[in-house]
Amino acid sequence: MNNVLGVINLSINQPLLHELTYSRATATVPFGGRYRLIDFVLSNLVNSGISNVAVLAHNSYRSINDHLGSGKEWDLDRRHRGLFILPSNNQFPGFNGDLQNFYSSLDYFAYSSEEFVVVSSSHMLCNINYADAVESHQRTGADITVIYKEMNEGSEDFTNLITVDLAEDGRVQRMTENQTAARSNKVYMRMIVIKKDLLVDLVKQSVHHNYYDLVRHVIIRNLDTLKVYGYEYKGYLAIINSVQNYYKYSKELLKPEVWKSLFLQPGLIYTKVKDEPPAIYTADASATNSLIANGCIIEGTVENSILFRGVKIAKGAVVKNSILMQKCVVEPHTYLDHVILDKEVHVTSGNRLEGDEMSPTVFSKKSII
Repeated sequence: MNNVLGVINLSINQPLLHELTYSRATATVPFGGRYRLIDFVLSNLVNSGISNVAVLAHNSYRSINDHLGSGKEWDLDRRHRGLFILPSNNQFPGFNGDLQNFYSSLDYFAYSSEEFVVVSSSHMLCNINYADAVESHQRTGADITVIYKEMNEGSEDFTNLITVDLAEDGRVQRMTENQTAARSNKVYMRMIVIKKDLLVDLVKQSVHHNYYDLVRHVIIRNLDTLKVYGYEYKGYLAIINSVQNYYKYSKELLKPEVWKSLFLQPGLIYTKVKDEPPAIYTADASATNSLIANGCIIEGTVENSILFRGVKIAKGAVVKNSILMQKCVVEPHTYLDHVILDKEVHVTSGNRLEGDEMSPTVFSKKSII
């Protein structure tokens, strides 16, 4: 898809992730033992044949740049096209919405030769081939194509989501934000396909009238005047917009069918490479139904948990139903259940830390407990 430009819109963070985003952007929240949230959308774009990708970074630019680097792991370290990390600038007083960052990057769009643009956020995790959505966009003659997923109303909280209502021909009639009682179970995945020239025109018009929100002022405001159609994504979707959802969808990775559908089909998910030795299990170690990354040392008990690289579980320690990020240390005779430890948390001997399925206990990066 040499005629398609990829844009990863990181302007809007997810405040309900709380401690997980105190020191990083939503895009770089760790997930699945070794990945970051941004790895999924970036891999999807590359797997779809898109070789020109811009990352609109609003804050925590250093952590984003450190993780993505030149884009080598995604085959985007190129002389022509490739990966571009575009920081926000200070031409606007304060931050009013994500269109400010689009407006600040208009030069990038002007120099890009692609006809179409795929815009996506980073907190909707899926494994999607955008070529199908672009083909649907062209076939329907749409001005804007929004990508949506039909979610199970009984298992998903629609309060912080946007849903779409479609006519019989697939045209979007309504988009509703923050529903307490969902009228539609079709969740907008914060992904659109649009012609580049139209996107640029809409951004300019909106900003000149002091409108700064991509969803409200480019899409919803123009539902009656533009042909906005929906494209249904039928694969697995993880919505990482709260601590509760982060925990829920992380634990779902322990199901082999979920892991395969998210990381392997239809394309592989790539991340920054770190060479580390395999995990070590001592004679007293016990590990069941868990994802344990390279570099871990397991001397105690681990059940139904996800351990990132370099985690150390001492003899006599028990870790259940928990997520421990990179280089956490759990000392002897410690009990953890329904806990999330951010990077480099040190739990001293004898502690008992517990949460529950709906409200896991979270400890911030580099805490000593």
